[in-house]
Amino acid sequence: MAEPDGTPDAQVKSTESPKVAFGTRLAEAMRARGPLCVGIDPHPGLLLKWGLEDSVAGLRSFSRTVLEAVGPLAAAVKPQVALYERHGSAGLAVLEELLAAAREARVLSIADAKRGDIGSTMAGYADAWLRDGSSLAADALTLSPYLGFESLRPALDLAAENGRGVFVLALTSNPEGASVQHVGGNQSVAKGIVQAAARENERYAKETLGSVGLVVGATVGTALNDLGIDLAAVRGPILAPGLGAQGATGADMRATFGDAYQAVLATSSRGILGAGPNISALQQATVETLRGL
Repeated sequence: MAEPDGTPDAQVKSTESPKVAFGTRLAEAMRARGPLCVGIDPHPGLLLKWGLEDSVAGLRSFSRTVLEAVGPLAAAVKPQVALYERHGSAGLAVLEELLAAAREARVLSIADAKRGDIGSTMAGYADAWLRDGSSLAADALTLSPYLGFESLRPALDLAAENGRGVFVLALTSNPEGASVQHVGGNQSVAKGIVQAAARENERYAKETLGSVGLVVGATVGTALNDLGIDLAAVRGPILAPGLGAQGATGADMRATFGDAYQAVLATSSRGILGAGPNISALQQATVETLRGL
């Protein structure tokens, strides 16, 4: 993996060949730039800190600035969909602009929408976020499996068809998550989700990395060992929020993820975004974060 030096590298393909599997494109981006995803989280307080109004205009300025600053440096960007939805249809229009700009800049995008439902409703979500030609289409989408992993089938299949990916919530670091995810001990709910993702990635056996990823918090501590979960067997990317402002360091993550660390895409949001709105400062914060991974 090349040492990040703050100099934008050659453009990494994101949608030039949309049928190339997402996992392979992500692995290429991680090798070229490092294993970092920058969250684009326009919290009202952060907009204020940047001197922006909590408005659609502020949202647009924030989004454009973050993409311009970190797009050439990070393997992916992850807009938090809820923080665009709170501005209504105009906010979603800004998100559409951001996703289009990321495609144009060949920056991989992960829509953090945590969608999960059944039947035609799940198919509708898949069509919105994973269909070629949709104005909301991202390279990957976060999903919630708590109506049953198989309820995600429309998204799993459409993502595979269109060279896109998914990240399924497996083991989150919020305290409430354990009340569901840890149930069952050595046969926990989280372990079942991880095993289901591993089976799903069998269709990507010839690819560098599977396109069915998992969301596992960088601050879950010993939970993986406690629950007997083998992330390395998944052969898919691990989206790990919690780097920086939430307290996790690169060393913590290497200890937590062990043999699966090479597949980990660390996510930092506030730890980098707090350096804005100056683009150079945002870039420096990104480079410093990469050096710690």
